[in-house]
Amino acid sequence: MAAWPCRTNAGGVRPQCDRLESMIIVKVGGSLFDLSRLGDRLRVFIGGLGPRGLLFPGGGPAADAFRALDRAQGLGEEASHWLAIRALAINAQFLRALLAELPVLEWPRAGEWPGWAIAEPLSFALADEEHADHLPHTWDVTSDSLALRLAQVVGAAELVLLKSVSAPEKADWRQLSQAGVVDGHFPQLLERKRSPRVRVLNFREFAAPSHPTPLP
Repeated sequence: MAAWPCRTNAGGVRPQCDRLESMIIVKVGGSLFDLSRLGDRLRVFIGGLGPRGLLFPGGGPAADAFRALDRAQGLGEEASHWLAIRALAINAQFLRALLAELPVLEWPRAGEWPGWAIAEPLSFALADEEHADHLPHTWDVTSDSLALRLAQVVGAAELVLLKSVSAPEKADWRQLSQAGVVDGHFPQLLERKRSPRVRVLNFREFAAPSHPTPLP
């Protein structure tokens, strides 16, 4: 069984987690993929967060296409789950096209990266399958829960969900789930495990820089 980079040893100590505490996970919602100058906005945003982190892609139109195919063809949640995750892998390459300076890294290398990178979702989801508490294979699990699971596994300090909607700073996650701001499994996962601070940011309100800005 593959071990997570952030893990507890026989003495109850999590030696690698101290090293990873400063990591930040930023999930880029698929609803933002048509936002003008998305790459420039992301450079400015993550440049102000800290030296280490991972971008995690949302599903967007690619995942929505498989939802429509499931409705039309009755693919079932198991098959649809993995097709949607493969769509996330394509979206990771889309983010790479916007942010050419950031590598797309498969698991577990992504969790050990010393700077900023783009997490490749399929390899992480496959590794998650080796653990008894892996995410369920339903439409209630979207990139929101996958990003949270990643943040929990690496012991990240914060998970930022970039979306096209706003949410109160002290959010009731079950109400946000019912409102469609986060997926149906997100509140349960947040309560079940050691979790980072989580915030939702309406990234459409984040101003684009006046000039292209390289990452530090």
